[in-house]
Amino acid sequence: MTDARAVRVMVVDDHPMWRDAVARDLAGAGFDVVATAGDGPQAVRRAEATTPDVLVLDLNLPGLPGVEVCKRLVGEGSTLRVLVLSASGEHADVLEAVKSGATGYLVKSASTEELIEAVRSTAAGDPVFTPGLAGLVLGEYRRLAGQPASRTADEPAAPQLTERETEVLRLVAKGLSYKEIAERLVISHRTVQNHVQNTLGKLQLHNRVELVRYAIERGLDDA
Repeated sequence: MTDARAVRVMVVDDHPMWRDAVARDLAGAGFDVVATAGDGPQAVRRAEATTPDVLVLDLNLPGLPGVEVCKRLVGEGSTLRVLVLSASGEHADVLEAVKSGATGYLVKSASTEELIEAVRSTAAGDPVFTPGLAGLVLGEYRRLAGQPASRTADEPAAPQLTERETEVLRLVAKGLSYKEIAERLVISHRTVQNHVQNTLGKLQLHNRVELVRYAIERGLDDA
């Protein structure tokens, strides 16, 4: 279980009362709330200045949409994880958020306890989705994997993964959380995270979305 005291969180929402309430609930649960922001440009500036571990992000922001905030902050070399907290449960919004780099997606009807647990899971690298949305996202991974990928003739062969890295990758592709993978393989949550990070580095991928697509393209989810 991730220690809340070690997790730095930033809350972004354009409604002051909601933003303050979320920040207060997370601080009360022991998280270190390092900043809040009320619009997109402010979110980018403050996140870059305070380097939170988890960004709790609304999608509907003035100045710069939440998905653009996510794209600017979650990129190569970034360790930031984004949990979208939105009033919308529309499938298109969920998929757009995930494609922009969000780790998870929670609707605002979630309870305080669900939010706190979602932030803990996001900090640990586990994808979190409002019930019913996880299957949608995995289905989109499969759809994307079915599209032809552009490869050049002189593209180098894929790096060799260890047997355990391949095993973890196969379970990631099946949609299991890091906690579930750890239980399945009887290893620690931290060891699972290390295997995923090593695999990302070897394959020169940037996030879990790209990793799952890579695995499904190679049929590992059916293995």
